[in-house]
Amino acid sequence: MIPVDAVLPLWLKVAYTVFVLVLIPIYLKHWGAGNFLWFSDIALFGTLLALWLESSVIASMMAISVLLPEVVWNVGFFGRLLTGKNMGTLAAYMFDSSKPLYVRSLSLFHVVLPVLLIWLVHKLGYAAHAWLGQTLLAWIVLPLTYLVTDPKENVNWVYGPSSEPQTVIPKRLYLLLVMLFFPLFVYLPTHLILRAAFG
Repeated sequence: MIPVDAVLPLWLKVAYTVFVLVLIPIYLKHWGAGNFLWFSDIALFGTLLALWLESSVIASMMAISVLLPEVVWNVGFFGRLLTGKNMGTLAAYMFDSSKPLYVRSLSLFHVVLPVLLIWLVHKLGYAAHAWLGQTLLAWIVLPLTYLVTDPKENVNWVYGPSSEPQTVIPKRLYLLLVMLFFPLFVYLPTHLILRAAFG
């Protein structure tokens, strides 16, 4: 239901919804259902909810979740695009010619999403308790990712810090460390910045 005192433009809500509806079946076919457990994909869907509900809590949670990783993705993507040199692995698949161009093109949402989330937090306000909400969500998503996805895909890095599963420490101990890493080293710094800027 659209809030009576809606502050977000209807055209944006509709356009974003259409994009997500186009993306879902294509991603499902080419990447598989497990791909939707990436935090960036969750943020894509969460942002859809935040737009229609005009929810500062959901927008703030999604911003905490992905702003830092999306900066890394964009540095890797535009760095490679402009220099031809590999600048990390997050966006490396965008230059893999074995993957259809139209599928890779849909991943350009990584460019728009952080800008949109910052704008949403600016318009709707920053919810200070979003850090706790996102942490709780991550503590559901990360074990679920570990249980249902292929270790070769290493979704959300639950099996290792790079593209390959790690073998140095027990797998479940590593998962526990990942569950601590995201709230403390990804979400908390972003939370503090957003709270200072928009709180």
